[in-house]
Amino acid sequence: MSRTTKSTLTLAKTAMKVGGQALADYSHPNSPKKFTQPQLFAILAIKQFLKTDYRGMIVMLTEWRELRRALKLRFVPHYSTLCYAEARLLKKRTVTNCLRPLLTSHERSA
Repeated sequence: MSRTTKSTLTLAKTAMKVGGQALADYSHPNSPKKFTQPQLFAILAIKQFLKTDYRGMIVMLTEWRELRRALKLRFVPHYSTLCYAEARLLKKRTVTNCLRPLLTSHERSA
């Protein structure tokens, strides 16, 4: 039996937890510190889950208060922030590091 979720909020909380375990809060000591890497990772995971683009994801974050709370966002990022974060996370192969704990925890619970 598959253990996939249909809940965006559940995915957001799980992605925040996994991203927090695998990623440093900020990619550089001099970063603006508006958004953490786990927050950006979770937003990008939700973007894929909902099959939307960067601007569509920003609209959802703007309109969906519960999602912003689940992601602990004080501000909604500009769409270009997501684009740059995705390129940075994929370049560093950190997605693999983030997904490994998620997959192993899923295998244990299955």
